[in-house]
Amino acid sequence: MRKNRSASIPSDNRTGGHARNLSTRQTSTWAGRQENAPTDGDDSTPRCSSDSTERASRDGTQTDSSFGAQRTANSYSPQPDNAPRAGGGNVTPADTPPDEQPDAHSRGRYTREHYRQYIPSWAAGPDARTRKGRPHKEGFVKRTVNQWWDRLLGAASSGSFGDQPEEYRAHRTDQDYIWNTIGLTAWGLVFPLLTIVITQLLDADQAGRFSLAFVTASLLMIIANYGVRTYQVSDIDERFSFTDYQVNRWLTCVAMMAIGLIVCQICHYEGDMLAVCVWVFLYKMIDGLADVYEGRLQQMDKLYLAGVSVMLRSVAAFVVFTICLFITRNLVISSAAMTIMAIASFVLYTFPLALLETPGSGKIRLKGVLEIFKQCFPVFLALFLYAFIDNMPKFFMGAMLTYDNQLYFNALYFPATTILLVVGFIYKPLIVRMANLWADRSQRKKFDRFIMVFIVMIAALTVVAVLLMDWIGIPLMGWLYGIDFEQLRGLSLVMIGAGGITAGIDFLYQVITVMRRNDAVMKLYFITFGFALLIPWLLIRFSGLGGAVYSYLIVMSILFVLLLLEYIGCRADFARHPENDPTFVFPAAHGK
Repeated sequence: MRKNRSASIPSDNRTGGHARNLSTRQTSTWAGRQENAPTDGDDSTPRCSSDSTERASRDGTQTDSSFGAQRTANSYSPQPDNAPRAGGGNVTPADTPPDEQPDAHSRGRYTREHYRQYIPSWAAGPDARTRKGRPHKEGFVKRTVNQWWDRLLGAASSGSFGDQPEEYRAHRTDQDYIWNTIGLTAWGLVFPLLTIVITQLLDADQAGRFSLAFVTASLLMIIANYGVRTYQVSDIDERFSFTDYQVNRWLTCVAMMAIGLIVCQICHYEGDMLAVCVWVFLYKMIDGLADVYEGRLQQMDKLYLAGVSVMLRSVAAFVVFTICLFITRNLVISSAAMTIMAIASFVLYTFPLALLETPGSGKIRLKGVLEIFKQCFPVFLALFLYAFIDNMPKFFMGAMLTYDNQLYFNALYFPATTILLVVGFIYKPLIVRMANLWADRSQRKKFDRFIMVFIVMIAALTVVAVLLMDWIGIPLMGWLYGIDFEQLRGLSLVMIGAGGITAGIDFLYQVITVMRRNDAVMKLYFITFGFALLIPWLLIRFSGLGGAVYSYLIVMSILFVLLLLEYIGCRADFARHPENDPTFVFPAAHGK
């Protein structure tokens, strides 16, 4: 039966000739070696197996004992499995002893790999192709995806993610900095790049609708995050289990979506606008949900993995949105595709990654979940108030002006945020140094000089940004958006000034936090919130887009002045009443 299967193989003259030539070369090689072979008593002498000879005669084959080549009676013999393939591949050296070569008949049948040698290379598929005589290697992306997929399937088949071994090391500070920066940059660029794409492929009105939906979703995302990230990361002793943090986040995400739908009803959104808002809200909810799992990675000192997660989700969402909008020219479908991509990245990467690369967590404790709500409420309230103040002009514009004004305002706003990002990159690594200076009361004057110098530096950066915007910024924005911004040149310079003030607010907030006067900041936010309800409404009502820009500048200036006065007041109070200074209460901790 095996003989008939071997004889039925179709003969390819080129392949068969090649196989016979190889067999001939192999014959000459072994013939030469037989001349110099050791004596018969030497065990190292290559011999043909008598078992092979008997088996060959029993199966109707001829055996040439000089080199062990087998041929059938009615067809050429297929080349051994270790001979060079016609289509390329791994080649066993030609001097392999014949009695060590595999015998296809001894396995009872020819394998798929055995028959593949007769298939031409152009028809054998990618596995048979070679590069410079070497097997084709998988690319980095394909190899990484395959490894990750195998890991997921292994965890799923075992029924537990927490029992799987960790594969990535902790305490990689350089990788933490690099990937966290890349992730945050990608996350921050999604919104402005999407508005540019929408403007180019659709129009300013559609871009304005999307901008308003995204701004609203960003504000609602603060509800989902609830200010828990810093508290979770700093919970080194794990007072609350990761399960408690997960339940807390799922509840806040549900609250975010519920409040978002209520906002849509209040604003009377219908049709496409309602659909876009719902999909964008879901997208930002996934951002908020993923944050608690990325926070878990940071808590275990694997921040770089969190940065990779943010980067993948942001880039994938942007690419899918852009491709879908290019094909369909439909904002609703593209927003849905973006959200579905974000969900897929969370389910297939972020969620399992956090479980695979961190220790298991305890059971849920209702008391722990409620305590997280209680502990993080002050931070949540401060963040929500500030975000509301910062976005108040946009909300009034949505109620009073056409949607294209949203695009113009945000297009002017994005360059202003560059100052905030640059200032943050400079001062955030210095927060520990600032805290040490403040803790040492003999260094208070040096601390004051540091604050003043930094404020002057922010002012200088703002002036440079104004000059750059006036020189090249306006033409560049016109090229990116396909809109003539020349008529908005004056407003763009005003917005840059507001961006510098916003950077100053962010810095002073950190300074007051170092001084442990956070309770005073809440009072200042409430005062500013009152101005934010009145000033934008009046100016936008009478001046439109220009009123929105000027109202933003005025409100941010009020908050900056209030924070600066609070800092000066704290310094004067501590000078008159040292007992109010936390460093005075525990002087031994600072060597006093």
